[in-house]
Amino acid sequence: MQKFLRRLLLKPVNKIADSYSSKPDRERVHKALTDLYTSIKSADNKKGTLIEFDTNTDRFIIFSDMHKGAKNGADDFAFCEKNYLHALEYYDKNRFRYIQLGDAEELWENTLAAVKTANSDSFEKEKFFLKRNAFIKVFGNHDLFWDNSPFSTRELEDIYGEKVPIYEGVVLRTVDANNSIDIFLTHGHQGDEMSDGNWFTKWFIANLWAPLQSYLLLNPNTPAYYSYLKTAHNKLMYEWVAPQKNILLITGHTHQPVFQSLTQLETLYKKLELAQELKEEAAIKAIEKEIQIKQQKGQTLPDFSGYKPTYFNSGCCCYNDGDITGLEIESGQISLVKWEYNEETQMPGRVLLDTVRLSNLMSA
Repeated sequence: MQKFLRRLLLKPVNKIADSYSSKPDRERVHKALTDLYTSIKSADNKKGTLIEFDTNTDRFIIFSDMHKGAKNGADDFAFCEKNYLHALEYYDKNRFRYIQLGDAEELWENTLAAVKTANSDSFEKEKFFLKRNAFIKVFGNHDLFWDNSPFSTRELEDIYGEKVPIYEGVVLRTVDANNSIDIFLTHGHQGDEMSDGNWFTKWFIANLWAPLQSYLLLNPNTPAYYSYLKTAHNKLMYEWVAPQKNILLITGHTHQPVFQSLTQLETLYKKLELAQELKEEAAIKAIEKEIQIKQQKGQTLPDFSGYKPTYFNSGCCCYNDGDITGLEIESGQISLVKWEYNEETQMPGRVLLDTVRLSNLMSA
């Protein structure tokens, strides 16, 4: 019966979750982003931290949306934990700083005690960065507890063995090719009435969605999802940053990777458009095949006129095939990466999906 119900309900439930999980309002979203960015620039350490960095020596890895749960049927992170642990080993070994960009813990569906017990391995790996003063924790809507609970400081210290500052956002500032660049990072739920910690959404998640997800083993974060055209919320993020000067915006929240303001599918369409202009038949066939693999063949080509490559989204660490995505900043470049289980090596491995120089973004 469980398998029958799962097959019957999987598509409609995922569609409903996608349609109603987020109801962003443009004015509220943009005001919230402006207020937060202004606050961090003014050195308000309560809201966030401003870090000046050297593009030649400093390295950052940005992961978001682990949604660490209780290792039950509703735990979206369980399948991804192996890739996540190996990724953290790699980034610690290579001296990256780790920016955890919100929704690390799923505290709408679970008690904190259950999450702590079930995810001790992940917390231990994260401690490596904290010991090097290289761990920056940002809260999201599903772990809003870290910001609004009077016990959060003590709970974080209990998990990590020392005090951990919690921020709403981060600004990374550097000079590249004689241009001052601010990279503004936040989870991205700000101004979203349905996701900004309201009581009804949390009640619905805890009492209806979580039990249903657990029973039917549902996870809406499918690999195909991050190939679709941008969600409404990602579009609002882009609309905020596009008019800004020398600012890049990085968020999470939507579980959909975006690189230079384009999803992976949109990037393919852009490559197809160029190949068609150059009449490169072999490239056209290869790109069309890749689009078909992503099951979006025949979709209308998006309008790319006037877009600026200033918005990025880290994706998530809870895809139902175990893959995780993140963003790296090093050697004057920003890169979208995926960690997946390699069948040949029988080990998790890093896959470079896209990369661009920061100086090229500013000149564009």
